Amino acid sequence: MILPGAPDIGSGALASSAAQAEWVDLLGELEAVKNAITATQARLAVALDEATRADEAQQSIRAERRGRGVPNQVGAALRISPHAGAGFVSTSRVWATQMPNTFAALQTGVLSPWRATLLVRETSHLSLEHRALIDEEICGPAGLAELARMGTRRLVARIKELAARLDVHACVKRNAKAVSERRVSIRPAPDLMVYLTALVPMAQGVQAYAQLKTHAEAAKAGGDERGTGQIMADTLIERVTVREPGHAGDVPVTINLLVSDETLLAGGGQPAVMVEGAPAGAGVIPAPVARNLAAHAIDTDTAWLRSIYVNPHGRLLATTSTSRFHPQGLAALLRAREQGICATTWCDAPIRHTDHVIPHSEGGSTSLDNGQGLCARCNHAKQAPGWQQKATQLDGRHAVETVTPTGHTYVSVAPTPPTPAWTPAVGVAGPAPGRIPRSRYQIGCYTTPTHGAIAYRPSPPTRQQRPAHGPPGRARARSPRFDLSWTH
Repeated sequence: MILPGAPDIGSGALASSAAQAEWVDLLGELEAVKNAITATQARLAVALDEATRADEAQQSIRAERRGRGVPNQVGAALRISPHAGAGFVSTSRVWATQMPNTFAALQTGVLSPWRATLLVRETSHLSLEHRALIDEEICGPAGLAELARMGTRRLVARIKELAARLDVHACVKRNAKAVSERRVSIRPAPDLMVYLTALVPMAQGVQAYAQLKTHAEAAKAGGDERGTGQIMADTLIERVTVREPGHAGDVPVTINLLVSDETLLAGGGQPAVMVEGAPAGAGVIPAPVARNLAAHAIDTDTAWLRSIYVNPHGRLLATTSTSRFHPQGLAALLRAREQGICATTWCDAPIRHTDHVIPHSEGGSTSLDNGQGLCARCNHAKQAPGWQQKATQLDGRHAVETVTPTGHTYVSVAPTPPTPAWTPAVGVAGPAPGRIPRSRYQIGCYTTPTHGAIAYRPSPPTRQQRPAHGPPGRARARSPRFDLSWTH
């Protein structure tokens, strides 16, 4: 078979009908191979989990702590997050031990990994007996032909139909449990936006959406030039935050922005990083957007900007503490260095724990160099037997080398911070002591003999704690949020 090469793709080169038919056949065969490979990976993941738990049982480790590090090892091997690795391990265990027909269909390439995962998810509330009956009905020899013609949505509907027929009480109980799991969540979106999601019962969600849509359509009929979706979004924020119409954006917040002095004060073009505006941060934002964000905070008197400065070498300065736990300021620097995202390779979870690379019990210092920001899962995983870590440097950036119990080594490197306006030349000790920006509410300005500095401003006092200014009837006079005074 002649495969299309790079010069042929997109060049309009003609190919015979027979060659095109072979390409389609090969696409299907490769898809089947991918499915079979996933089945093999699942078998290996289950075997690794069982072997690890057996080894840790011999070491008299408590049952609830066994296998903690397996999801991290699986995630690193598959280049996915530890959370996704944990899901793959648990799903693989169900395939291998409770749903043999589903696993066989995956091994032969008939069933895709996603559809096989749906079979596990949609039968999780059933007994082992009923789950086995659905496994036989859909993926058994008699059902494979129909499965091959069935779309994913129809597959889910079929599973739910069988589940309701086999155990209606389990389905009702699952629905009741789903109601108890209602919540509101937020996650970053592109272009300095976020997804604000509410998981609520269907009747309530439909009612809320209908009211927002009705209000938006009425506003459009009255001459509002905004789009229907824009009006719905603005109305939602106005009602939740109890703001007057047209003031949805005037919400008091603290914005954690990692930005160079050149970008913020000198019109530089280097992007900034939103560290904590949402879980795991909002990511990189263009320099003009960062300046506009700061300007809006000043003009509307509604947002506090927490600025973190780097030294002339472009590194956050190391600080130490005698405390067993990372103080608030030092913990904020750790989160800023990792830009709000867990330091573990492939992990995209937000930072929840500030951790010692070398444990404090083993003499590790409470310092910036010996610290890292991790999610809860990764922090617990590294406490399993056989895990080793050490802090190092890679291209001038903080890095952590992790060795897993199987001897595999992974290196996680902190992102590059914004570059300051002045960079020392080779062989130059540094500028003469001068001035560095100081925020009105900063708690510390750490300096070095070469005048490297990092200024950090914590969360400001609450409105109740701030002194009132101005005449009666006015809470306080509008004042600038940034003190551009300087310190030597």
